Amino acid sequence: MTIIDTLHKEGKPQTFIAKEAGCSQSAVSKHVNRKLSTRKKCGIKICTTNRENRSLERLVKQNRFKNLGELHKEWTEAGPLLNHRQRQRRLTWAKEKKKWTVAQWSKVLFSDESKFCISFGNQGPRVWRKGGEAHSTSCFKSSVKFPQSDLAPAHTAKSTKSWLNDHGVGVLDWPANSPDLNPIENLWDIVKRKMRNKRPNNAEELKATVKETWASIPPQQCHRLITSMPS
Repeated sequence: MTIIDTLHKEGKPQTFIAKEAGCSQSAVSKHVNRKLSTRKKCGIKICTTNRENRSLERLVKQNRFKNLGELHKEWTEAGPLLNHRQRQRRLTWAKEKKKWTVAQWSKVLFSDESKFCISFGNQGPRVWRKGGEAHSTSCFKSSVKFPQSDLAPAHTAKSTKSWLNDHGVGVLDWPANSPDLNPIENLWDIVKRKMRNKRPNNAEELKATVKETWASIPPQQCHRLITSMPS
């Protein structure tokens, strides 16, 4: 729903928003009208915080085909998303960067990896998904047992640190477990939405599709992500 809210604030028509969000125009209209409504809603009491909701959503997205019992077990074993030390590091980091301007953020090279699968299919089990996600690639189960993936080393690998040091590239101190602070996460989401109807047959076609889709994103869209950093 964040996509709908963002595009609505930009003044985009509902037909355009529906296409980008992968849902019907009526769903967009209902969501917008619901946000505009100031009536106090009745219903069950919400017992989780927004942070816990995001944590649970990430847990579900890791494997949408787990049953409720498996999700509950992982949820209770995982504990809080961030421990006290990590929360303090995030707060300190945010305070240090509070006065950074868009010009300063524009000098940062953001990086992260994302997984793209070759084949998709429906094996029959139930899947957890929101309205409008019926055709989302993440809601389809792979038709092969071991889909190809990129086993990239961690960003803190010795070889990575050595290369950065040799080339005089400064590294921005980054708090642990903070993908929500990295705008490239939004960029990967844009790429995957654009690839929603693509069906590459092999690894080479997949690579070509990812590169083509990445290249189709205008610089202005990337700049909008950077300008969101101060807020």
